Amino acid sequence: MKISLVTASLNRAGVMRTALESVRRQRGAAIEYIVVDGASTDGTVELLRDFERSVAGRADFAFRWISEKDDGMYDAINKGMAMATGDVVGILNTDDFLYDDHVLEKVASAFDPDVDAVHADIRFVEDDLKTVRRYYSSNGWKPWMARWGYMPPHPSVYVRRSLIARLGDYRSERDPKTGRLLFGTAADFEWLVRCFVKGGIRTRYLPACLVGMRMGGLSTASLGAVFRQNVWNVRGLRANGIFSCLPMMLPKMFYKALGYAFKG
Repeated sequence: MKISLVTASLNRAGVMRTALESVRRQRGAAIEYIVVDGASTDGTVELLRDFERSVAGRADFAFRWISEKDDGMYDAINKGMAMATGDVVGILNTDDFLYDDHVLEKVASAFDPDVDAVHADIRFVEDDLKTVRRYYSSNGWKPWMARWGYMPPHPSVYVRRSLIARLGDYRSERDPKTGRLLFGTAADFEWLVRCFVKGGIRTRYLPACLVGMRMGGLSTASLGAVFRQNVWNVRGLRANGIFSCLPMMLPKMFYKALGYAFKG
């Protein structure tokens, strides 16, 4: 089994080194790593060239990258998924990293003919990459939880490429009146709803932490960002014919608090 891993980047060279190194250290799986850069000007291109040289000659590792203007993160991810040739596809953000050297080996071992997608756990960490602030587990997740805002952590999700061909990629269209992304930073939530809830796919929980995620992402940067994220989550559910409303998003705040208390 070959795993395609996609990273979208734009002027994130400072943190992206950690992500690249975590992928370079992977062993035990056939890897296709794809980076779609949005024409960065901060040294990202030079970083990618250095990385390309560092993995040259590895029989188990194919590295592909492009650097060109795009229409935002989800447009870039869609480009990367279209370039993918692996059996399974996953996403790694520039400020995240694979938690140990055998993450992709674990993912590959979790797939069998009866599994369409795998989901697992992640840890939120400080900039030192060691201090754990929150443990986010998808153990026990069920599709009915989506209408309350609960979904497996997106960075832990790996799906068969055939599933993307059948159910589509990320919705990156913009509101014609405002020019803003229709689903904001929740296009990944809408995609998970479409696949995991509406798609009727067969999923498996992998009891492992796959990703370390730095604190301070766009969706949790402020109270206003949290509010907007929940608005977009509701919009993503309703776009798939699932009723939800903002008050139904509130209970998941308690669930998040548990993640801070029990850090795994």
